[in-house]
Amino acid sequence: MRICAIHQPNFLPRLSALAKILSADVWVVLDDVQFCRRDYQHRAKLAPMESPEAWRWLTLPVHLPQGQRTEIRRVELADPCESARRVSCVLARELGGGPMWPALRPCLVEVVTRLRESKLLHEVAELSTRKLLEIAGWQGEIVRSSDFDVTPERSARLAYLTRAVQADTYLCGTGGRRYLDESAFTRIGVAVEYFDTPSWLTPEVWTSGKGLSAVCALAHREPHEARTLSTRCSRMGTS
Repeated sequence: MRICAIHQPNFLPRLSALAKILSADVWVVLDDVQFCRRDYQHRAKLAPMESPEAWRWLTLPVHLPQGQRTEIRRVELADPCESARRVSCVLARELGGGPMWPALRPCLVEVVTRLRESKLLHEVAELSTRKLLEIAGWQGEIVRSSDFDVTPERSARLAYLTRAVQADTYLCGTGGRRYLDESAFTRIGVAVEYFDTPSWLTPEVWTSGKGLSAVCALAHREPHEARTLSTRCSRMGTS
């Protein structure tokens, strides 16, 4: 069984997004949909795991060349050098005391370097997710939705993208329950599974931290624990 997760490139993605991808065999980076300013594509929610209510945004200022219709892959970084400086300082301050910091730091340095040198948000956001997946030991495949010519209709598009990467199961996040039309998948023989609490996280951590950036949870794990996260995910990522 080959499982597909489809998700926009998010800057330092939420624990819920990273956990979903860790439970899949292939991640389709949804880079050709409309950018949304009030989402996680250009900002990360940071907080100490012991005080998740004390969260704050770490935001990358962006420019939309086509206005509100701008696709994620076209979004430009408004001030890459200043953003790189700020991100480096904030992450060191917020995460520097955790046991995972020596392992996290080199990966985050790569993200900050790309942020300083790149003009496009999606490159930085995708890299930040790739690096966290590497830390967690994930060895799946990554492709981009813009490389496929599929129907633009919402649920049908997800179904055809799943089939296009030769997967037979679409792993849907909890938010997808509100809008997903399962008949679009049934018509082409693709199964739908709904992601739930990962078996490798305690319910307390999941409840308090799933909306925070995954770096918040990873920073407090021992390096050997983080490297085996993906192997401890059940096939559906549920307990």
